[in-house]
Amino acid sequence: MALKIRLSRGGSKKRPFYRIVVAEASAPRDGRYVERVGHYNPMVAKDNDQRLVVNGERITHWLGLGAQPTERVQKLLSTVSLAEPVKLREQPKKSAPGKKRAEREAEAAEAAAAAAAEAAEAAAAAAAEAAEAEAAPADEAPAEVEAPAEAEAAAEETDGEAQS
Repeated sequence: MALKIRLSRGGSKKRPFYRIVVAEASAPRDGRYVERVGHYNPMVAKDNDQRLVVNGERITHWLGLGAQPTERVQKLLSTVSLAEPVKLREQPKKSAPGKKRAEREAEAAEAAAAAAAEAAEAAAAAAAEAAEAEAAPADEAPAEVEAPAEAEAAAEETDGEAQS
């Protein structure tokens, strides 16, 4: 018999009132319960003593027997130091990635790592080429001589077009 400490709603429309009850996990929300251990009235001010009334002795008894509080009840009980605060999840339950999505993300990460490795190799090759170019300055001198000749040829073409 799995027990839960949870809220059972009462009150009229738009005026909620909750009983804090110990009930079987399979029982309906407002159905039969094992024991009522307090109540919570969200309609009163937060500093009012009647907003949350609990029987701390009975709650610790049921927690000792293995009853699991719901997240909302655990949050309420943590305000009166009867339970640990709710641990926040990084992701909501519904938006946790599925197996296929996790596989796709892993493949994308591998592809990004491979691309980064290729980029690193290309940068290393470019650095090696630059080092070779610095080591052989005599090879560059004829290339510089050819560049002005090409510039003169381009200048002659533009002069020829301007005269036409």
